[in-house]
Amino acid sequence: MEIKISSRLPMRGVIYALSASFLFGITTPVAKILLHNSMPVLLAGLFYIGSGVGLTICLLTFQKMQFSKSGPSLRKSEMPCLAGAIFSGGVVAPVLLMTGLASTQASATSLFLNFESVFTALIAWFVFRENFDRRIFLGMLLIILGGVFLSVDFSLGLKLSKGVLLIAGACFFWAVDNNLTRKISNANPMQITCLKGLSAGLTNILLAILIGAKLPSNAVIAASIFIGFFGYGISLVLFVLALRHIGTARTGAYFGLAPFIGAIVSIIFLNEPIKLPFIAAALLMIAGLWLHITENHSHEHQHDVVEHEHEHVHDEHHQHPHDFDAPPGVPHTHKHKHEMLYHKHPHYPDLHHDHY
Repeated sequence: MEIKISSRLPMRGVIYALSASFLFGITTPVAKILLHNSMPVLLAGLFYIGSGVGLTICLLTFQKMQFSKSGPSLRKSEMPCLAGAIFSGGVVAPVLLMTGLASTQASATSLFLNFESVFTALIAWFVFRENFDRRIFLGMLLIILGGVFLSVDFSLGLKLSKGVLLIAGACFFWAVDNNLTRKISNANPMQITCLKGLSAGLTNILLAILIGAKLPSNAVIAASIFIGFFGYGISLVLFVLALRHIGTARTGAYFGLAPFIGAIVSIIFLNEPIKLPFIAAALLMIAGLWLHITENHSHEHQHDVVEHEHEHVHDEHHQHPHDFDAPPGVPHTHKHKHEMLYHKHPHYPDLHHDHY
């Protein structure tokens, strides 16, 4: 069966990923200020709680006002992936990071945190067999290298300690989190993020109390919760939506722009100087971003018969009847069946193109 499909790649996933990177990036300069009055583990917990509580209020409000939701609710079969994502990214990774920080130079820590994108892409490509080519690989490397230029103070050198292994472990578990979240990105992203925020927030706050952290002032707590809602909550909702549309590796690469965004905000609002590493990072990241945005991944591929549920419009991949009115171009959610289809068109590794 041959279907004519537009040659333009969908940019919605790219916009989601870049927006997520922007919101998370502007969180970093604010976190630098808040860390003067709060322990890192406790601040992370407050950010996560802000995410979970804020999105809980949104979910209840949307349900009461009967707003449409972006995807079906989580199914029982998806709970193991959610639990794994929460455990790896919300519990294990922060503990490894904070333990490693105790014995590792700050510049080396920043350098190794950039390896989250590397691990995310490697797991996506070689474990979950997400498609990639040399163009995407090179673009990811340029973005990560830009992050390295932003993160490392080369004047101090790189005196790595055994804590680096713990930090590398944290990056690995965050990468596992990203890939597990990709497997359930079909579900309502607000629900996923809400559950992750509440679970990780309570865990990190409890951990902070156990190691002797004291609660900061009410103003700092309120600011942390507010920033967490946008920087960890809305940002992660957009991140999950990006996973749904462009896959794990590409989303991770775009999210790697967050250090660059954070640096821009620091320069504008914290009066930090513009240095040569910033200029080098900007050029590298712009080049990497251009390689990704101008991607034209197209080849003959086969869609197997599948029945699933997700938000969609009646496009080339969704030609099916149902018992209710669904105007063209209007997103709606219901269980539907895809017949076998063999064709060629530009595409990202989204829900319907999960092939190598």
